[in-house]
Amino acid sequence: MNTDIDTDLLWSPGRRELEDSNVACFMDYVSEVRGLHFSDYAELWRWSSTDLPGFWSAVWEFYGLDMVTEYDEVLSDASMPGAVWFPGARLNFAERCFAQATDARPALVSVAEGGTPVETSWQELHRQVTDVAAALCRLGVGPGDCVAGYLPNLPQTVVALLATAAVGAVWTACSPDFGTPSVLARLRQARPTVLVAADGYRYGGKAYDRRPEIAELADGLPTLRHILAVDNLFTAPAEPWSARPGIVQHAWSALPAAESPLEFADVPFDHPLWILWSSGTTGIPKGIVQGHGGIVVELFKALGLGVDLRADDRYLFLTSTSWMVWNFLVGGLLHGSTIILYDGSPTFPDINGAWRIAEQTGATMVGVGAAYLTAVEKSDTHPAAEFGLQRLRSILQTGSSLPPTTWQWVYERLAPSVWLQSICGGTDLCSVLAGGSALLPVRVGRIQCPALGVALASWDPYGNPLTGEQGELVVTAPLPSMPLRFVGDPDGARYRSSYFDTYPGVWRHGDWVTVDEDLSVVVAGRSDSTLNRMGIRMGSADIYAVVEQLPDVADSLVIGVEQPDGSYFMPLFVVTADGIALDDGLRERITTAIKRRLSPRHVPDVIVPIPAVPRTLTGKKLEVPVKRILQGARASDVSSEGSVTHPEMLDWFADFAARSTLDR
Repeated sequence: MNTDIDTDLLWSPGRRELEDSNVACFMDYVSEVRGLHFSDYAELWRWSSTDLPGFWSAVWEFYGLDMVTEYDEVLSDASMPGAVWFPGARLNFAERCFAQATDARPALVSVAEGGTPVETSWQELHRQVTDVAAALCRLGVGPGDCVAGYLPNLPQTVVALLATAAVGAVWTACSPDFGTPSVLARLRQARPTVLVAADGYRYGGKAYDRRPEIAELADGLPTLRHILAVDNLFTAPAEPWSARPGIVQHAWSALPAAESPLEFADVPFDHPLWILWSSGTTGIPKGIVQGHGGIVVELFKALGLGVDLRADDRYLFLTSTSWMVWNFLVGGLLHGSTIILYDGSPTFPDINGAWRIAEQTGATMVGVGAAYLTAVEKSDTHPAAEFGLQRLRSILQTGSSLPPTTWQWVYERLAPSVWLQSICGGTDLCSVLAGGSALLPVRVGRIQCPALGVALASWDPYGNPLTGEQGELVVTAPLPSMPLRFVGDPDGARYRSSYFDTYPGVWRHGDWVTVDEDLSVVVAGRSDSTLNRMGIRMGSADIYAVVEQLPDVADSLVIGVEQPDGSYFMPLFVVTADGIALDDGLRERITTAIKRRLSPRHVPDVIVPIPAVPRTLTGKKLEVPVKRILQGARASDVSSEGSVTHPEMLDWFADFAARSTLDR
């Protein structure tokens, strides 16, 4: 349990949060309508995670879904996997996104790299969705068919998703910064009949023409019949991008107006909405199918009662369309919020590019990855002094753990009065497992609480719950947005092995977590890449928090490798700051820092310089794939091409593994 709470305290809720936040209003609602009185967040969470029918029916009514559709019961089968939620209910995600439409605020604000913000009204968004939905219907797309996007973060991407959902088809997307083999590894599984593709994208001050890659995709997708061509970099296409027979190309900008009003498909609660994809760094990417109803009710709860998103918010998340937080961003439309779409690099034209966009668009909530925040901290800039961020009331941080210094830096240099929400969740759920609450304080290094409705716990290897000790992050009761199924997994074997093999009937998320008595949460990295020296386990994030605080270290990767002879090899790979050599003096400083701040047991066996740390395209370090390479796997077997940054490093690690085996 954290004892140094006074010096660690960064933010406390004020009257507005305690009395008028969404979660405070929800507590008042439950008290008035249900006669249930909760004195604090802990009591509310315990009820929400144990009385699932009571809690989720209250969320349903609080957000007005009782005026949309009836249902037979809340949870007719609570088993995992296979829980059955709200049987009998019928609703459409796209229709719910338009339920809070207003003339008072725009639906979208879009910004291209180096450009100025462009607003799209709710009325205009509805018109565009109507036209594209009509076009999809003319192309023969209906319920159950798949429409794929190969698109950057554009307004057309939101329109394409909503139009696909409106007609009851299934949406999936890959960002155009993915390599073609990586895109094909995903989209071949989804079997799309329509590909919505942009001619290119901008990133880091450069324009990337993707028309040759689109032609490759068309050749590699045998089910594809139509391309909707979005002119992002160039004028409307005069020549087809694909020469494959049977492919018909249509210019997005030339689609005719719909001849009749938009009719949203009336689909069951568990009708498939979209396919999200796992990173693909350990094999074929998993296609995770989630449903209309589960996503609607989950994002009402997560963004409303957790993040405290409101209709008058301007909500920006720095993301590509391949990361689940893009879907989490689009979910802001459910709340009537204005969502901000940025197509470009957060470090363009310099490291503070994200804050420049926040200032230009008047963002009130900004979501970023942990790696970006730590990079801005190391740049020694002062965004609070350089930019007008007065409207900014909350920062969402995800992707990995933050070093303690970065938590403090946010309040010293970025936004002194901001509510910093560190959130942990994942593609698997398209939501948050542990995150923020407007009712609780923010303390250094600690996620505020388990999310409402999430029966989150830390378990030891034998299934015993732990308090104040690190264990496996598990969820012991179902959630509405858990996958309906995986693509190409007819008997559910891959789904079960991904989450339920370790603790049958209980979701194992794959992270090390500590849950304290005050319900604060610390996530210490992936449990399948845990460092285990002499029986003492430690998360890789603990090592990074110490090593990357050193000014001479720009990045690092630590791996714990079980050897065939029973021994354990733990190398630390370090990217040094510009112009710094990894000499004996720096090695000694790294070793001393780990000894003093963590454990002598976790001093690495070797400290090795590397040019770069490979990551997934969503910013997560490739700990497990590199571990497999160091255990003898081929680089080509642990990662699909185009799914990682610095893929050349995988061959580097293979060479290192061969050399280190000979040396030992």
